[in-house]
Parts: sequence; C-alpha cells; structure tokens
Amino acid sequence: MRTSLPPPLQPLRWDRDDAPDSRTVDARLRAEGVEPYPWSNGPGYAYPAHEHPYTKLLMCAAGSITFLIGPDAVPVELVPGDGFVLPPFTLHAANVGPRGCTCLEGHR
Repeated sequence: MRTSLPPPLQPLRWDRDDAPDSRTVDARLRAEGVEPYPWSNGPGYAYPAHEHPYTKLLMCAAGSITFLIGPDAVPVELVPGDGFVLPPFTLHAANVGPRGCTCLEGHR
C-alpha cells in the first residue's frame, strides 16, 4: 500500500503477529467494531465508480486490488493486510489484480 493515502482515506494497518488471511482479517476488522463480510473477484474484474452513504472499513485478505479514489482516481493498491477507512460519499472504483482478490469489509 502507498505509504500515505490520499485524503479522505485513513489507513487501516495490519497490527497483528499472524499472517493476513480471511480468518485473521475478519478478527482485525471485528477489533475495529464492525461485523465484516468477505467478497472475492477473479482477475481483472472492474468495479465502476460509485459511492456509499456509510463509512466502509476494508482490508485485503488475498490477491490484490487497486482502488481509484476520488474524482482524480488516485490509485491505492491493496495486498494482504492492507486496508483503509473510506468515509461516506467518497467516490471510488476498483480493479482486481492478476490473481484475483478476497477482501473483507464492514460498515459504520
């Protein structure tokens, strides 16, 4: 992940001794006070630009995905253990990496 995230993203850092995977990412997000759920996509899948009316906490558990944040589509690549807090109504799109991805997210 980029060392600094574009505004208005806040980093969600991997703070555990165990390796990131679906189980441990689930535990990490629960520690943030959300009820996470997993989702996966195959290589090259693209999400068009959209926004949500809630805060999203998201972490990558496997593979990779590049989010394009804001009207300038600033790229933020996530690999296992990387994540961020996305404020409500933040425009974002995403492109799944060459090996697909599994992410978990929860909402506030």
